[in-house]
Amino acid sequence: MSNYIFKILKNASFGKMKTAVKTCHERSGKNSLKIFFDMLYCAKKYGAGYYDYQIFAFYNLNKKQRSTYVTRLVSKKLNTFLNDYTYDHFLENKDEFNELYKNCVRRGFIQLQKASKEEVREFCESREYIFCKMQDLECGHGCERIKISDYDNFDDLYKYLKEKDFCILEDNITQHPAVSKLYPNAVNSMRIITMLDSKGEPHVLYIVQKMGIGGSIIDNNCLFTPVDPETGKILYPAHSGDTIKGIIYEEHPETHVHLRGYTIPFVKDAVKMVLEAAKVTPQIRYVGWDVATTPNGPEIIEGNTFCAHDFWQLPPHTPDGIGMLPKIKEIIPEFFCGGKEGIKRNFDWLEK
Repeated sequence: MSNYIFKILKNASFGKMKTAVKTCHERSGKNSLKIFFDMLYCAKKYGAGYYDYQIFAFYNLNKKQRSTYVTRLVSKKLNTFLNDYTYDHFLENKDEFNELYKNCVRRGFIQLQKASKEEVREFCESREYIFCKMQDLECGHGCERIKISDYDNFDDLYKYLKEKDFCILEDNITQHPAVSKLYPNAVNSMRIITMLDSKGEPHVLYIVQKMGIGGSIIDNNCLFTPVDPETGKILYPAHSGDTIKGIIYEEHPETHVHLRGYTIPFVKDAVKMVLEAAKVTPQIRYVGWDVATTPNGPEIIEGNTFCAHDFWQLPPHTPDGIGMLPKIKEIIPEFFCGGKEGIKRNFDWLEK
C-alpha cells in the first residue's frame, strides 16, 4: 500500500490541484487559501486527493459526513482487502469470462483466436452485425460494432478482425425498447456492484443506469444515474460521466426523456442474476457488473474487478451528504477493524 501512496504523490500535479482549488472556490464561494489547506487536511485524514475533494464537494461537508466516503485511498484498500487478483483473469479475460458465466451471458459468441476460419465465417454470415471485443481491455476500449455487409467479402472482414487482434466476436445486443428510448445508439447498461460477505453471501451495494451521449456506441463515461433495486425507478437526475465537470441532467440532452422516476425494466431479475454470478468466483468478492436489459430480460455484458469509487457518491445523488462506507460496514464489518489492509477510523457515530 505504501507503493500505491507513493505512486499517487508522484503523479500528483500542483497545476491540477490549483485548478481544483479554483473550481471549489467558484462553486462554494469560500476562501481559496482555506480550501487549499482543507484539501491537505482531507488528504491526510480521509485519503481524499484534490480530485475526491472536488467531486464529492468536501467543502460543503462536516467531519462526520466526510468520514463516510470511499475515497481513492480507501477504494484501493477495499479492493485489495476483498479481491484475490490471482483470480481476476476469470473476469478480465473476455474469452474466459464468456465461458465461465455463459448462463448469464446468453448471447452467441465465438473466440476468434481459437476458432477456425470456417467457424468464423459461419458465425459472421448468419448475422447482420457483430460486436468485437479486445482481450483484457475495460470500459469499452477497443470495442467495435461491425456491420457485415460493409465488407465486400468475408476474406476482407476476416483479415480486418485478425489484424485488430480481437478476442471475442459476439451477437449485437438488442436492448429493451424502454432502455433504447433513453439513448438508441448504444447498449445502455446498468452497473451493479456486488460484495460477498465473510460467509460468502452476496449483496448488492448499488445500481446506476448508464446512458450513451453524442453518437457514442458505448455508454462508458457518458451519463449515469442511480436506480432503485426494488422498483427499477431512476432516483435522481443524471450526472456527467466526467465527474469533474459536475454537470447535472434532469433529462437526456438528446432524447429529452425525463429521467427521475423513469422505470428500467427487469431490475429485480438483474439483481437476482448478479447475486448468483457473484458466487461463481468467490475469490473476487467485489465486482462491478455491466448488465444489459433486453426484451427478454437482463444479460451480463462483463464483470469489472476494480470498481471506480467516484460515480456512486456524488452530491446530486447523496442529498444527505453520506457516502457508501456505512452500507459497506454493514456487509464487511471486518474491513473497519484495522489490520493490514483495513481502515481504522472512529465510526462510533454510525451506530447511533
